[in-house]
Amino acid sequence: MNQLSFDNVYVYRMCVMECAMEDETGCARERPFMSSSRKCFADQVIRNPCNALARGYMTNSDLEKAIKAFHGRCGHISRTYSIGRSVLGVPLWVMEISNNPGKEEAKPAFKYIGNVHGDEPVGRELLILLANWLCDNYKKDPLATLIVDNVHLHILPSMNPDGYSMRSRGNANNIDLNRDFPDQFFPMNNDVDERQPETKAIMSWIKKTHFTASASLHGGALVANYPWDGTQDKSKNYYACPDDEAFRYMAKLYSGSHFNMSRSNEFDSGITNGAYWYPIYGGMQDWNYIFGGCFELTLEISDNKWPPANELQMIWNYNKRSMLDLVASVVKSGVHGRIVSSDCGEPLPASIVIKDINYTIKASERLADYHRLLAPGQQYEVTAMMPGYKTRSTTIIMRDKPVTLDFVLEPDITQADSFLPSRCNNRGNLNILEAISNPHLQISLTLVLILAFLCFLMKRKAIVNHFKVRKTIGQRRVSAV
Repeated sequence: MNQLSFDNVYVYRMCVMECAMEDETGCARERPFMSSSRKCFADQVIRNPCNALARGYMTNSDLEKAIKAFHGRCGHISRTYSIGRSVLGVPLWVMEISNNPGKEEAKPAFKYIGNVHGDEPVGRELLILLANWLCDNYKKDPLATLIVDNVHLHILPSMNPDGYSMRSRGNANNIDLNRDFPDQFFPMNNDVDERQPETKAIMSWIKKTHFTASASLHGGALVANYPWDGTQDKSKNYYACPDDEAFRYMAKLYSGSHFNMSRSNEFDSGITNGAYWYPIYGGMQDWNYIFGGCFELTLEISDNKWPPANELQMIWNYNKRSMLDLVASVVKSGVHGRIVSSDCGEPLPASIVIKDINYTIKASERLADYHRLLAPGQQYEVTAMMPGYKTRSTTIIMRDKPVTLDFVLEPDITQADSFLPSRCNNRGNLNILEAISNPHLQISLTLVLILAFLCFLMKRKAIVNHFKVRKTIGQRRVSAV
């Protein structure tokens, strides 16, 4: 990489630091030591230094090649797919890493998203490194093996490839994608036609895939951010979501494994509540939790939004353990299980409720597995409920290991609208249809039918011949008389 002059690098870093945290007006939310000014001059002043620094980063074409190369090398534990396209038509490629990629299993799913803001490219570089590290260390490193065998990890290195190409925060329509989701407090972004294609792709993806937890990677600070990201009155105050303790646990897990995030002088333990730091609205983090049933963190992984490429390896080393530990937390903590009916033993997509926590998650539709993140060190009352069935509750104590808790729900015969018999019958019919749709079984059934038909013809011919003989004999007897 060509080296820039010291002055250019200094100007670039000062500008990026000042424009590191952008508010809803599009201007920078400055670092504390630069609070005397609020200038967004990066594009105007240092266009050439920015482009020069980007030479060590992957282009969008390089990124696509890297994703395909990863799959070509690690196809036994991966698959690649696109969830949609950007404004300019660039595919939004995802890598899934699992010992059974693409297969629906009773395992938690986790997703990482990078490059939400086009001028924050470090995440896309680190996510490619993460994928390749897991491939190289599967069956060699215990943590890599734990993740691949027990989690479906989905990695979207770049949510905003157009913004990256233009070196801009927003997408090709100059829209901040982290302000483009429906908001819980204010009626914004509710018009589907007005949403950006990248936002639509993420929302559709989350509705199709039952994610337990996730994180998006950003730049401009060094902190693990958790919900809520906004407040009802737009004030800058700590505003806790129902699972505040679980989110604090997740954030501290990431920060504590980081080389220096937890040593932050700006953020206590290297974590922060989003609304306490600065409120935003229409963010992806809160939308995931409210509408997707997914516990998401916003991770600021580099003080410098666009550091020189020769610093990427160091940043990867600082974040690697944290990234791995966060994924592994969905199986190393919390309560997990399946829910089935008592009479026919079929999976039930019931709801899981924790007493005194106003947040409900649902078991998956097909396998009825659930994965509920909870902070350790406490006692919880867990309840499974579903219309047409009797509610069941039990108490668990979360320590430093996960708890497995299965539920068997009995039909509630007092409910006149109970749909248990029809569900079991429909399930049986579904199993029959699935069996019949098996190609091997179809061939076998065809052969059996052909053989049965041939046997019928042969038997029919034998019967006809038999009666002909009997008729002939009878005629002879008559004539003999």
